[in-house]
Amino acid sequence: MDEIHVDNLEVFAHHGVFAQEKEKGQPFYVNLVLYTDTRRAGQQDELTRSTHYGEVCHLVTKWMQEHTYDLIETVAETVAEQVLLTYPLVQALDVEIRKPQAPIGLPFESVSVKIHRGWHRAYVALGSNLGDREKYLQMGVEAMKERKDIRLQKVSSFRQTAPYGGVAQEDFLNGVMELRTLLTPQELLDYLHEVEQRAERKREIHWGPRTLDLDILLYDDLVMDSEHLTIPHVDMQNRDFVLGPLVEIASWVRHPVLRMTMGQLYERLISGATAAEAAADSARQSGRIIR
Repeated sequence: MDEIHVDNLEVFAHHGVFAQEKEKGQPFYVNLVLYTDTRRAGQQDELTRSTHYGEVCHLVTKWMQEHTYDLIETVAETVAEQVLLTYPLVQALDVEIRKPQAPIGLPFESVSVKIHRGWHRAYVALGSNLGDREKYLQMGVEAMKERKDIRLQKVSSFRQTAPYGGVAQEDFLNGVMELRTLLTPQELLDYLHEVEQRAERKREIHWGPRTLDLDILLYDDLVMDSEHLTIPHVDMQNRDFVLGPLVEIASWVRHPVLRMTMGQLYERLISGATAAEAAADSARQSGRIIR
């Protein structure tokens, strides 16, 4: 990814924990690294193909002068969000806020906070087998449009599938949506749970009936396990109601553990291959040996 740098942009603003800092103000210095693709701009010598760094500087200055925060951590977060929401070509950025006149009472050059923020691609499964199933799935889709830090990219068609997990219940309606988001995986999960609660989702029986089920399948190429979240979603490679909709909108996306595309995994699934065989194929393709 190409980079556009802004070094030591000086902004006089009123941020700080103490009242005197907010009243009198002080100089802050901002360093930015914008991660973007500058190739078309460079080839065509056309500013509209790039991100106008002058406009970015004015946006940052205006934002910092029109708002007041206790912490430079908050200044950095809000500046990053404003740039990412305003300039579509910026995929990620580094923001450093320096405070050379921080009230420390000791000799020092500067105090600073530096963060990296950016857009992420996530795939989220939708499922419902209670009440008006399509209405609940549409509720889940529409909820993604409510937040400025989530951008709905694609939605698969909805398909009816038999229940998974051995619990006797009605057939499901399932789909998958692609999102771009500034949220972390845990923040995204929390929001999905909030949307489920709006649909009065109850978690009484594992793999039981539900009004709305929203699950994170993939988040960039992330592989993670925590107490409440595993990415990629456990056993997704063995679920046709997940892979079918995924293939419809993202057949080329590669599973970060099995190293096979969604299209390849779906072909193996419908042909009856096991997950172990899929993993073995993936290992052979990547040159690894499984014993």
